[in-house]
Amino acid sequence: MSTLTAVLILAVLVAALLAAGVLFRARRGKGSGTRSLKRRFGPEYDRTLERHGGDSESAHHDLRERVERHGGIRPLPLEPAIREHYVAQWTMLQERFVDAPRQAVADADELLTRIAATRGFPDPHRREEQLAALSVHHPSHVEGLRTVRRAVHSASASTEELREALVHARALFEDLTAAGSPAGTEAAGARPASGRHRGHLLKPKGSGA
Repeated sequence: MSTLTAVLILAVLVAALLAAGVLFRARRGKGSGTRSLKRRFGPEYDRTLERHGGDSESAHHDLRERVERHGGIRPLPLEPAIREHYVAQWTMLQERFVDAPRQAVADADELLTRIAATRGFPDPHRREEQLAALSVHHPSHVEGLRTVRRAVHSASASTEELREALVHARALFEDLTAAGSPAGTEAAGARPASGRHRGHLLKPKGSGA
């Protein structure tokens, strides 16, 4: 084998190794990015992937864009009096569910949107932006707001579906009224109601429960 041939073969091998290294680092970086997004968004990651038809590249672009737009938001604390006011409103709408399920769920949608704006998220007139911001800061429970909105706008939603939507939204309500509490304020004080509200107060009249 001539010296020139040996040099050419060596050059090809080096180029192949370099290409393999670049590909390996790219794949490792992509895998690391996926794990990071999954850790940050939890169940919201899977929901976003599903909304993009399983296209991970589009889902990742969506999630990273949300972080870029809204990750810098620093939620404002709620003053104790304002928190108590919101807690009382949530308790009342739960009780109102017995006689007017659909209106109670619509009220929950409006209340959650208003609390989010009070905490420093996009205002109620930018609902999609508000949802996107909430998905960054409350990824485990933002689906509760989507659920009440779907229920409110579904003419065929049954009373049970409306009840489930309201129960689902409760976790986000608790997040928004407890997170970022002023110093000295116990998060437990932001619980909207005692355990009895999880049960029969959300049962419509005539349900037999």
